[in-house]
Amino acid sequence: MGNVEPPAIRSLKRSDYAQWRPLWDGYNAFYGRIGATALPEEITASTWNKFFDPSEPVHALVAEDAGQIVGMVHYLFHRSTTRLNDVCYLQDLFTAESCRGRGIAGQLIRAVYAAAAAAGSSRVYWQTHNTNRSGRAAYDKLAEHLGSIVYTHDL
Repeated sequence: MGNVEPPAIRSLKRSDYAQWRPLWDGYNAFYGRIGATALPEEITASTWNKFFDPSEPVHALVAEDAGQIVGMVHYLFHRSTTRLNDVCYLQDLFTAESCRGRGIAGQLIRAVYAAAAAAGSSRVYWQTHNTNRSGRAAYDKLAEHLGSIVYTHDL
């Protein structure tokens, strides 16, 4: 993983599961979904299968460095009431801790921008926790923060 060249960004493959899963688990742990609050296995399995179902609007890219997956991004397309074209929601983004600070998150975000543009989307957006200082420092260079606050209500 000490490659001088930037990691290659590519679509997720079914054979990537063993390398994708630790990144998925790390992402979920970052947001407090670990131990007693971990996602049920059925959600992880469903999420994984959506990436390979052509009827699903959910997609995944990975950053691969010297044969190792060191980053992942998941995104989906949906309609918007304020735009003519679909928008792209960048839902999950995570890089291996040992590879942070190398610009991999930025590469993955720009790859989502390209995929969204190719799909005819008019916007890419995402959210992060307000305590994610290092992530927000990177995101501020790649997008505009519009000051939104997210509310949720589980059913």
